[in-house]
Amino acid sequence: MAFHTDAASAAASAAWAPAPAVSRRYAWAVFALSFGLLLSDYMSRQVLNAVFPLLKAEWLLTDAQLGSLSGVVALAVGVLAFPMSLLADRWGRVRSLVVAATTWSVATLGCAVAAGYGQMFVGRLFVGIGEAAYGSVGIAVVLSVFPIGLRATLSGAFIAGGAFGAVLGVAIGGYVGQHLGWRWAFGAMGIFGLVLAVGFALVVTEKRLNPAPRPGRAERAASAPLRTVLPGLFSSVSVVSAYVGSGLQLFIPGALIAWLPSFFNRSYAMPTAEAGGTAGIFALLIGIGMIGGGMASDRISRSDAARKWLVAVACSLGSLVLLTAAFRLPTGAPQLVLLGAGALLSGATAGPAAAMVANLTPGAIPATAFGTLTLANSLLGLAPGAAVTGMIADRTGLLGALQSVPLVALLASACFLIGRSRYHADLSRLSGRTAATRGVEVPA
Repeated sequence: MAFHTDAASAAASAAWAPAPAVSRRYAWAVFALSFGLLLSDYMSRQVLNAVFPLLKAEWLLTDAQLGSLSGVVALAVGVLAFPMSLLADRWGRVRSLVVAATTWSVATLGCAVAAGYGQMFVGRLFVGIGEAAYGSVGIAVVLSVFPIGLRATLSGAFIAGGAFGAVLGVAIGGYVGQHLGWRWAFGAMGIFGLVLAVGFALVVTEKRLNPAPRPGRAERAASAPLRTVLPGLFSSVSVVSAYVGSGLQLFIPGALIAWLPSFFNRSYAMPTAEAGGTAGIFALLIGIGMIGGGMASDRISRSDAARKWLVAVACSLGSLVLLTAAFRLPTGAPQLVLLGAGALLSGATAGPAAAMVANLTPGAIPATAFGTLTLANSLLGLAPGAAVTGMIADRTGLLGALQSVPLVALLASACFLIGRSRYHADLSRLSGRTAATRGVEVPA
């Protein structure tokens, strides 16, 4: 998902930052508030999926319309993540984060009072606008106040935080929606975000974060003309394969997170709260798989970086087999076990793909490269995953749509295999034959 690539982007960018000049207590306060806003980000994004059944019944919406309400957030995030991140670097990260959190929180409150599909769509669009750059800018703020030795741990915590927020959004949203109505589900998420935004604005200031800024390579890269940046982003077949393969594979998690609450409601006759809580467990498995896939690929590819491609292919094809089998089984424990295993693998390609992008793009533009990967993940995967599944469900039923979703993994695997076939040649051309033969990597 997008939160992984955003965190990796910020981690790479922060490598050129000066040493932190704040106390340990203040640093952990910044982390706690930033992590809380990350939870709010994903809770506001995913609460909609928990109340799909209630909206469908009240407004008589089609599955395609429900899917568009979910997909428009990922679409806005994908399109705006790069320009909003650039704006934050120039305008001020703290100020940008406060405005972003206020925007998505107020927009979520707007969803609570929406009178129909059109108003809800506009509200969800503004949720996506507010959330567009939070993953990259938020983790950049956190990394700026901690020693370098803690940066990998903190980045991992942010990756997991996105999954936790998704789980909380679906679970709490389903519970509140069932007992108080879907409007209160949105209202609770909006109020939570506003409270955290106020707390963040009162505690975190640009001056305390960066009392003595000094220019470096990151700042020079950020101000470079776009025409000098673009060639390095698309300079090889391998890096384009990583972008496209990662985006296509994330179509599957995007569909699962959006539609599993409705699947459990319709196929297992679960009430809204129970369906949301159950779906939240599978969303958590997707997040765990993202972290685990990155860790496994790093370990397996220590002697040869090209093995990351094979890890991506294995995870992609594994998700295809497991999820196809799961959605063709009758309801029951075996189906849930296979569904959980497939969900675990469905997002596990994010780590290997991010590492390949880092290896295959110039070291002076890592943030821009990961911004491009975030764009691909959103436009090819997370945004259409929910919307296209809804369109298919209107024609074949939700189960039929979910049975077709894993087939996207075939296209993703093909991209990863193409990338692997050209990897050594491309790396030799871009970084020198010595780096290619030794498997030199930029950590992802």
